[in-house]
Amino acid sequence: PPASQNNEQGSTLRDLLTTTAGKLRLGSTDAGIAFAPVYSTGTASGKSGRTMPNILDDIIASVVENKIPPNRAPKINVKSEIRDEPKDNKKCVQDDSSKLYGDIQYSWICDKHVLWLRDHKNSNNWKLFKECWKQGRPVLVSGMHKKMNFSLWKAESISLDFGNQQADILNCKDSIISNTNVKEFWDGFEDVSKRQKIKNGETALLKLKDWPSGEDFKAMMPARYEDLLKSLPLPEYCSPEGKLNLASHLPGFFVRPDLGPRLCSAYGVAATKDHDIGTTNLHIEVSDVVNILVYVGIAKGNGVLSKSGVLKKFEEEDLDDLLRKRLKDSSELPGALWHIYAGKDADKIREFLQKIAKEQGLEVLPEHDPIRDQSWYVNKKLRQRLLEEYGVKTCTVIQFLGDAIILPAGALHQV
Repeated sequence: PPASQNNEQGSTLRDLLTTTAGKLRLGSTDAGIAFAPVYSTGTASGKSGRTMPNILDDIIASVVENKIPPNRAPKINVKSEIRDEPKDNKKCVQDDSSKLYGDIQYSWICDKHVLWLRDHKNSNNWKLFKECWKQGRPVLVSGMHKKMNFSLWKAESISLDFGNQQADILNCKDSIISNTNVKEFWDGFEDVSKRQKIKNGETALLKLKDWPSGEDFKAMMPARYEDLLKSLPLPEYCSPEGKLNLASHLPGFFVRPDLGPRLCSAYGVAATKDHDIGTTNLHIEVSDVVNILVYVGIAKGNGVLSKSGVLKKFEEEDLDDLLRKRLKDSSELPGALWHIYAGKDADKIREFLQKIAKEQGLEVLPEHDPIRDQSWYVNKKLRQRLLEEYGVKTCTVIQFLGDAIILPAGALHQV
């Protein structure tokens, strides 16, 4: 809220939490888990809001009943369980996890920064996920496509069912958006000869921008919506009915972030001359996000890299040894390359991009925010400079078919 509203009683959820921390009776509830915010693929129905302790109702009732002034917070030390953990705890989770979670198939990748849950069916995954999530770390869950109806997500199937729909299509090279039939996009998804050409005859790199999204997704694609919901990883956190999905249980008078789901579809860069561009530029989401790769198309036509050429492009990245091993597994199908940064590095990255913009002779306005504006894809050369000049290391993850990448709010990423 604007600064002028900061002193109003109960003007933000944070005010309610801090001014009534001492009044809340939690009983046997594990408060550290209950407050973990999570992305959902939809909003919860009214009945689902009763499946967890009515924490917010208790807080609000306490504020109303006791009329606690907002500047008089109870003198009590409340340990933050969400993001700010002692540094020693990070090492502790990794060192002790083999002893505590021996029944879970998992690995650590990206210098132990990303948790990889290798068995999506294990009902105990959420216990290890909880410890990792407290530290604000990304999580990868593989094999989600094995629970899904694969035929629903084929490009030709979506084109056949919804080809007459209009949608915004983004040209990733020059950021031009046009409104057109989605059939045109899907026809070129795996056939390069049917793709649009830009002025110099180069094949366009197109993205179907968040189509459909939210309630439109549910109304337009009910079968796919249900297939997605039953296949979500870590349902305790990610399902709209999940008991630890706080975002879905918020009372209606709170303004929720867009919880989706939304379909994000894009051509690969394999058929373009410029491999230094991305389909999703560097940005931050305001809520936690689950991104499941439900389909990988194999493009055919002139100028497209062979399978070995595509794998070689992946191998040129600064990859974890486990990811290199997955690339050599013929049963795995790589589809997307992610670069992820911790939220704590946002200011350094923002300063770095403004510096690069000035070097390139671009105008940098005081109100310009290169991350908010999503105006940059940080290529390999810039990622190296970012490490050398600012000490910010890139976490590189390859997303294979069926992989779910779960990112905490505030984590910067590009794809």
